[in-house]
Parts: sequence; C-alpha cells; structure tokens
Amino acid sequence: MKAWLGLGSNLQQPVKQLKEALNRLAETDQVTVLRVSSFYRTPPWGDKQQNEFINAVAEIETSLAPAPLLRLLQLIENTMGRQRSGRRWGPRKIDLDLLLYAEQQYQSAELVVPHPRMFERAFVLVPMFELEAELEVPGHGRIEKLLQKLDCSGIKRLTDEA
Repeated sequence: MKAWLGLGSNLQQPVKQLKEALNRLAETDQVTVLRVSSFYRTPPWGDKQQNEFINAVAEIETSLAPAPLLRLLQLIENTMGRQRSGRRWGPRKIDLDLLLYAEQQYQSAELVVPHPRMFERAFVLVPMFELEAELEVPGHGRIEKLLQKLDCSGIKRLTDEA
C-alpha cells in the first residue's frame, strides 16, 4: 500500500535528522521510499517559542498495515533519540507522522488516518503539494483546495546548499 509520511525536526542539525530518518525507513524490508519532497524551513506550529523546523513529506510503499507502520515510525524516532516528555508541540529531534494510508480512513485508540491535524498545517500540505498537487485526501478533498485556506507565507524551500 502507498502511504504518506510527514517528517520534521528542529534540533541537532535538522536536515541531517530528516536524512537519517529517511535512510532508516529505506533500510527496512517493509518500506520502500518512493519520493521525498524538498526540505522546507517552517515556523514552529502550536508552541511558537522554539527554533524553526525543517519539514518534508515522503511517499512510501509498505507491506505494513497502519498500526504496525505507526509502531515502526515510533521505533525509528526512539532509536534516533526522540524524547516524548516535555511540552506539547515543543522542540524535537525527529518527528515522523503517518499522514495518509492509501485512500483509506482508519481509526483506533492509537492512530487516526488521515492525520487529524494535517489540514491545519501548511508545513505538511506545501511539501505534499510539491509531490502531488492533485492528491485527494479521503473525506477532505484535494491538497490544492486545502492549501488555499492556510497561510503559507513563512514556509521557505531549502536550496541544495542549505
């Protein structure tokens, strides 16, 4: 199944952290990384008293169902040193979110797909739009339309030198 992941970091060389997470994903037997957006410098969301983030979106192919895929993402975060204690939406070394899983809607105690706040977050939709502008989000419409409702002014695409 195809799935879409959000990646973010604002600690300890964020670009390096995203590249490391992508490498770890690619090394697993259950995941093939198909495409990765550009990396974007984005203002913090929620808790604004912190460094800017580096964000990206990846399209993957996976043999895992949504819940096991979430556990794999959390395992990668944990092995990379993600600290879950602390303030909500605070600084983080790595953040991996399952945004979409095929055209499915999925809900359990641990996971909701599509990601319930992705529609509020330009730092998710801008890189997703770069990869597939006409992507249809189950129950919500096209990325293109969703982006029109958001302020994207603080989001800057990184150049290869950044």
